Amino acid sequence: MAIFKRVLTLASVLGAALAQGSTAYTDEGIIFQGLQEPTHGVSYGFVLPPTTATGATAQEFIGEIVAPVANQWVGVALGGQMADNLLLVAWPNANEIVFSPRYATGYIQPTPYAGPTITTLKQSFNSTHWSWVYRCQNCTTWSGGSFDTNSAPVFAWAISLTAVFDPSDPTSDFNEHDDFGFWGEITANAHSDDYNTYLNGGTVTSTPPTTTTTPPTTTSSSPTSTPSAPLASPTPYDYIVVGAGPGGLVTADRLSQAGKKVLLLERGGPSTGETGGRDVPPWANGTSLTRYDIPGEFQAMFGSSGPSYWFCSDINTFAGCLVGGGSSINGGLYWYPTDLDFSTDRGWPSSWSNHDQYTQALIQRLPSNDNTSPDGVRYLEEVFPVMSDILTPMGFQNITLNSNPNFKDHAFGYSAYNFQNGKRWGPVATYLQTAQPRSNFKMELYTVVTSVARNGSTITGVQTNNTAIGPNGFIPLNPNGRVILSAGSFGTPRILFQSGIGPSDMISLVQQNAEANAFLPPASDFIDLPVGFNVQDNPSINLMFTHPSINAYDNWANIWSDPVPADAAQYLKDQTGVFAMSSPRVNFWRATSGTDGITRYAQGTVRPGFDSVTTSYPYNASQVFSITTYLSTGVTSRGRVGLTSSELGAGALTNPWFTDPVDKSTIITVLEEIISAAAKVPNLTLITPDNTTTLTDYVNNYPTSSLGSNHWVGSCSIGQVVDENALVMNTTNLFVVDASIVPALMTGNPQGAIMSAAEQAVARILALPGGP
Repeated sequence: MAIFKRVLTLASVLGAALAQGSTAYTDEGIIFQGLQEPTHGVSYGFVLPPTTATGATAQEFIGEIVAPVANQWVGVALGGQMADNLLLVAWPNANEIVFSPRYATGYIQPTPYAGPTITTLKQSFNSTHWSWVYRCQNCTTWSGGSFDTNSAPVFAWAISLTAVFDPSDPTSDFNEHDDFGFWGEITANAHSDDYNTYLNGGTVTSTPPTTTTTPPTTTSSSPTSTPSAPLASPTPYDYIVVGAGPGGLVTADRLSQAGKKVLLLERGGPSTGETGGRDVPPWANGTSLTRYDIPGEFQAMFGSSGPSYWFCSDINTFAGCLVGGGSSINGGLYWYPTDLDFSTDRGWPSSWSNHDQYTQALIQRLPSNDNTSPDGVRYLEEVFPVMSDILTPMGFQNITLNSNPNFKDHAFGYSAYNFQNGKRWGPVATYLQTAQPRSNFKMELYTVVTSVARNGSTITGVQTNNTAIGPNGFIPLNPNGRVILSAGSFGTPRILFQSGIGPSDMISLVQQNAEANAFLPPASDFIDLPVGFNVQDNPSINLMFTHPSINAYDNWANIWSDPVPADAAQYLKDQTGVFAMSSPRVNFWRATSGTDGITRYAQGTVRPGFDSVTTSYPYNASQVFSITTYLSTGVTSRGRVGLTSSELGAGALTNPWFTDPVDKSTIITVLEEIISAAAKVPNLTLITPDNTTTLTDYVNNYPTSSLGSNHWVGSCSIGQVVDENALVMNTTNLFVVDASIVPALMTGNPQGAIMSAAEQAVARILALPGGP
């Protein structure tokens, strides 16, 4: 898995955002020039030979790593990124430091790199720390790169709290890092006339030019106190878009199309092959077909193919931290929005009701597809006739579902996707591809926005962890410039909280975090808005059946490492077959009136296989299929999301499912109708729930961890947090364009509606006076 790849906890992100230039410090009798990183307490020090050194001596250095024992491995990239730079990785193994020079051409597992000669000079261990002083020869240049030994190059650090796979083996693989960051290593100040003394075990007693206490007990000072740190030249932008999910990609593309100078910031890394992704299944080695390109690898996103680095681990539900956001890792179901989805009944301003021109603009760029294998053949479709036998007697009509988006009562049909040419398509293959060639568009990956910088109600720029693109991570706006947050239903609220916008209890948690508090505006400029409230997500319940005609496809168990050889070969040949679509095969909708008189819509998604069987009876696992039933638009339950502690992780504070008991009774009614109809189909057997429990008990005892659908909306609801132009209330130039502004659940999976909303929002933003 990739290393030096993405930030995993926001507390760590803030530490990285505060990263500065190197300073001098003394340890082990050696005067080092380096970083004493405050968040994890790791020190990274360097000594270079005298400036008069020539030949091989001029291409070496002495280095040091001092780390608390919680850090299972520590790495340094002798450049501002992982790819195409020399990487030095070290970890403790009993009473020995194991080390390894590594190199990677992309964001994949770095492999051992021949060339450097590394010698341990000193190593020590105690109950709290381990330390390693080493000599690195032939280390200032490498294949395709080098660092300037008389300047201030950007270095990167990474740490992991998880041990490498085999600590005794210097060539061991390891999981991706738990945190990373950058600093400016002032190599011009790292040269020492005592270099040879240090190599021979000698020490000095002179005072370093800039005094700090011995690491790792100290922390570095704030960026404003280190004018000697190398600062990246600030490049201002007309628009800074935060987040490369569906909303952010649509927004950034349309803004750059309009001639605006746009910076798109994504906290994660690449996804599909065309974005630079290289996470290719073993059976597709030698191709650019990543797990994100291959629709059939969808089920492998959930634990069957190694650590799930694509999920944001500082959010306690599934959220995508990579290019494309959730659209790069979801099942790809893609529904055109209904008129009801943008109605005033669902909380939208009346001016948003005429969504059709924006939805049509979306469809022109990204049409849906319910037969995604380019050969025109439908694969694993055995569930369709079974579902037809269930639904047709209930009065359901078989239609091409996206041909009539408003027909969502007693309709069923083949699942519709955002896939084309047998590959995942979505906003990454469309909107991003038209934006990238434009000279006025730039995208930066692995760049976490922690807050927006404010002067009262006016935003002046964004604060990030990336010191390579802005002074101490700050990126400014042009005059009249604007910031658009598209970081998702959890990420956008967190940025707002850290910018002093939101409820007082959330801002109080930010104030309790020393690093984050440093970037808050004065309390007099706090803006009290209901950020994080009004949240909805579809409650969903699985029914599991068996039928002799079904091919459960081994519950998709081996699709990553050992797929059916013929299916893998077919897909590699021409992107046809089983792998040209993800697991859903059938969808259906019906409207149901609750006991409160409110109409709620239920959606069903049917797939062969799946893993929610709980029964005490024997069953044929090769014949299993699932019906997942969701409640969608019309749901009345609401929850709250926010910061879970002063560590600034994000999650649900109040779960949004069944807070109104009528939602629960309504879904039970729908499930009862399905089960009753299924009982009339020959050879069809309900195995979950089985006859050892009632349906009501099954729903009442359904695990909370499985109840949601990860279709979170409403945390920055339009009309409550943003106005009808998506402008954050009480600000002049801060906008939100993502799922968080959607005030109520959509009728189907939300990606299409979110992208339509983004089309409309960006058109409104561009039309506002006073912009860049």
